[in-house]
Amino acid sequence: MTPSGISRRAALRMFGLGALGAAGAGALGACAPSGAGSPSNGGDPKSKDFDFTSWSLNEEAAKPSIEKIIKAWEKAEKSTVRAVSYPYNEYLSQLTLKLGGGETTGAVHLDIAWLAAMAQMGKLLDLGSVAAEAGYTDVALKSGVYDGKQYGLPWNTGSIGVIANSKLLEKAGIKKHPTTVEEFEAALRELKGLGGGVVPYAAATKVAQLKDIFPWMQTFGCTMLDGGKVTIGDDASVDAVTWYKKLHDEKLIAADVDRFDARALFGQGKAAFYDDAIIGKGVTSAQSKDKTLADAMQPMERPVLKAGDTPQALLWGGVIAIVKGKGQEAATRFALHTTTDRATTSEYFAARALPPSTTAGLAAPKVAKDAFTTEWTRKITRTATGSPFWQFAQSAQIEEAIAKQVQAVLVGTAKPKDAMKQAGEDTAALIKR
Repeated sequence: MTPSGISRRAALRMFGLGALGAAGAGALGACAPSGAGSPSNGGDPKSKDFDFTSWSLNEEAAKPSIEKIIKAWEKAEKSTVRAVSYPYNEYLSQLTLKLGGGETTGAVHLDIAWLAAMAQMGKLLDLGSVAAEAGYTDVALKSGVYDGKQYGLPWNTGSIGVIANSKLLEKAGIKKHPTTVEEFEAALRELKGLGGGVVPYAAATKVAQLKDIFPWMQTFGCTMLDGGKVTIGDDASVDAVTWYKKLHDEKLIAADVDRFDARALFGQGKAAFYDDAIIGKGVTSAQSKDKTLADAMQPMERPVLKAGDTPQALLWGGVIAIVKGKGQEAATRFALHTTTDRATTSEYFAARALPPSTTAGLAAPKVAKDAFTTEWTRKITRTATGSPFWQFAQSAQIEEAIAKQVQAVLVGTAKPKDAMKQAGEDTAALIKR
C-alpha cells in the first residue's frame, strides 16, 4: 500500500485489474467479492452507474462534502452516481422497505448498529476479500463484520466515551484523570464540593439515553450476553446499577439527563464529565458561550473496576455496504476509494471531524495534528466494542427495556436486584421473538 492510501487504480488492481477502462471492467466479474453471483435486483453487476444511499446527504452540514466525493468519482470514472437519502430517524425503516423490495442498489451508508439487521436480509455482498488488504485498523474492520462475514467497509470509526473538562478538574484540585471506579467516585465528590450548581458527572438518567450504562455494566464484569444467554441479572449487573443509584442519590449525577442536557451542562461549565461520541467536542464547544471550552475538553479512558482491566467504550461509526445486483462492482470500488484514499479521507475529516478507518488515514497530517482525535483514538476507540444486542432486530426494544428498569432503580420504585432480574427476563423474551 502506498502512503497515500488506496487510489482508484490500486483499488482496481485489488480486483485483479491492471488498468481503467472497459476491458478492465469486463474482467472484474471473475474477481468480484463472494456473493456476486446472486444479484438481488436483476440489474447488471458490471454497470458503471450505481446509487449511493446515505442519510448524510440529507444533512446540510454533511451534504457538500459527500457530493464532492461523488462528483470527483463521476469525473474520473465517467459514470453516474445517483444520490439517494432519507432523514436519519426514518432511514432504517425506509432502507429496509426499499432493500426488501429490490429498489435499492449500489453502495449504502449504514450506522454500524444497523449492519446486522441489513445483512440478515441476504441482499449484501461479502466484502472480505476486498477489506483484507485495505489497511483498515483492527477495530474498524470489526465494525463491518456480522456473523463472521465482512458486510461493511468501515468509513469512519470512533466510539462513545467520557469527555472531561480540564478547567473544572483543575479548579477542584484534581491533577490527573481518575483511572479506577474508586478514584472516579472520589473525584466526583471533590467536584461536588465546588458548589455553584456543578453536576460532577452529567451521566444519562433518561430512558432515551440510559443505554449509556451498558459500558459501566461491562466495567463491573457483566457481559450482558454470553453464548446466546442473557447475563443481565447477574451480580455484576446488580453491582453496576447499585453504584449508579449511589451516584444519583449523592447528587454526583443528576436526574432527567439525556445527551442534549449533558452537552448543555458541559457547555455551561456545569459538568466535569459526560459521555458522548467523538464528535461531541465540536458539537458541544460550538454551542457553548465559552470560546475556550474546546481547549479544555479531554478524552478520558473510562475508569476500570481494578487496575489492569480493559477500559470499556461503545463502538460508534459508519460503514459502506454493497447491494448485490446493478452496479455492484463499480459501487464496491467507490466504497473502497471513499474509505481508504488518504487524500479523500483527509478532506472529509477536515470538513466533518470524523476519523478515518485506516492506519494511513489516521496518520495523515490533517488528522494526526488534531490532538483530540489522536488521543481519543488511542485511549478510547482502541478498546471499543459493539453492543452485543445489535445482532437482533429488536435491539432498540432491548435497550429500552433495560433502560426502563435502570430508571426504576434511580427513582426508587425498584430494587437493583429485582430490576436487573426483570431486565434480563425482558431481554431474553425479546430475543426469542
